[in-house]
Amino acid sequence: MEARDPELKRELDATLQARGELGPEYESALIDSFLEKVEQRLDGTLDRRVRRHFAEQQMVVARGGTAPSPVTGTFGERFGFGVVSLVLAIPLSAIGVANAGIDGLVVAWLGIFGVNAVHAARTWPWRRRRSTSDWDD
Repeated sequence: MEARDPELKRELDATLQARGELGPEYESALIDSFLEKVEQRLDGTLDRRVRRHFAEQQMVVARGGTAPSPVTGTFGERFGFGVVSLVLAIPLSAIGVANAGIDGLVVAWLGIFGVNAVHAARTWPWRRRRSTSDWDD
């Protein structure tokens, strides 16, 4: 669906004209009808894009390539995980210091660092997975 879809423009014009003729009491029904048509167009566009994407992946696999691996972590996920771990670091640090002094603080921060390191290693976007063709050499 293009940004300026002439069919949807005609539908909108017809909806506005019908609203002028029928009056404001039918406004919600007219808007619902127009939005339903927009939703159908978006669904059709999305379906075509998904089918094209799967067809491209099948072509890559059929030609002997490997299908691209899904991205395991987006920036938002990594950022959110970091923020949550820093927020939780405050009470963990306090608990560690209250129970074991500086040793408890060090243990708490080593645990926080370890959890974040494992999460970062799991979600590295540049991490390359070894395929079976790498072992054939």
